[in-house]
Amino acid sequence: MTLLTAHRILIGTAVAFFVFYGAWEIRTGRAGVSGGLLRGAVALLAALALLIYFRTLVRSSDGPGGDDR
Repeated sequence: MTLLTAHRILIGTAVAFFVFYGAWEIRTGRAGVSGGLLRGAVALLAALALLIYFRTLVRSSDGPGGDDR
């Protein structure tokens, strides 16, 4: 396993965690309506940012000269 593959796995896991946590916070709203919604929204924004990073990482490594083997 290369370092790039391990990085992809960790980023994918982080995206899944942030989506799960964001949805859970929005659904349960532990610290009142605004607190839960705010934490959920921040978690979903973090998931979106990591997903954008993941997609650019995959594109840059799959392009010409990006073979990680």
